[in-house]
Amino acid sequence: MRIVCLSDTHGLHAELVVPDGDLLLHAGDLTRRGHLKELKEAADWLHCLPHTHKILIAGNHDFCLQQEPEKARALLSGLIYLEDSFCHCQGVKIYGSPWQPWFHDWAFNLNRGEPLRQTWARIPEDTEILVTHGPPQGVLDRCFDGRQVGCQDLVQRLQVVQPRLHVFGHIHEAYGQRQLGQTLYVNASCCTLQYEPIQKPIVVDLAL
Repeated sequence: MRIVCLSDTHGLHAELVVPDGDLLLHAGDLTRRGHLKELKEAADWLHCLPHTHKILIAGNHDFCLQQEPEKARALLSGLIYLEDSFCHCQGVKIYGSPWQPWFHDWAFNLNRGEPLRQTWARIPEDTEILVTHGPPQGVLDRCFDGRQVGCQDLVQRLQVVQPRLHVFGHIHEAYGQRQLGQTLYVNASCCTLQYEPIQKPIVVDLAL
């Protein structure tokens, strides 16, 4: 299965060249300001892409999916939106969650410690592909100032679940991929720290 991974497109999706594939995963921050109009524009773009399956989660910029969930989710009709939920695609179990450690009063923030531990505990142990907006601590999470800002509570859950693929974004400047054990970690942020959409979608071929 060819998987095309994106994140943090921030309304600049029209400037991207998206490779074809069986499955498209978007790890959040489709919008810049989180308005319904922005989300509709992103959804219309996703609908036009040729991928058979299109799965997305929200990110910290996507306020409307937290503040106006019914209206926002209606705009995503025909796409698969995951929010602490899972789906199956070609026999592969995919779980998605938008939360990340508290970050400047943005959307889908939770405090480190028990609130995030409870959230990550919902990830089923048989998850094969995990999509979160933020990274685990120590993996493709280094900011421009050298801090590693990923979630330690997520690391602890990953030690149990051990998915084959974990896709995220959030930290634009940590774009890339890394194999650790049986898990391939992908920071698929398409925008740079300066919000330039020049980081290419990452393609992963997953054997079924």
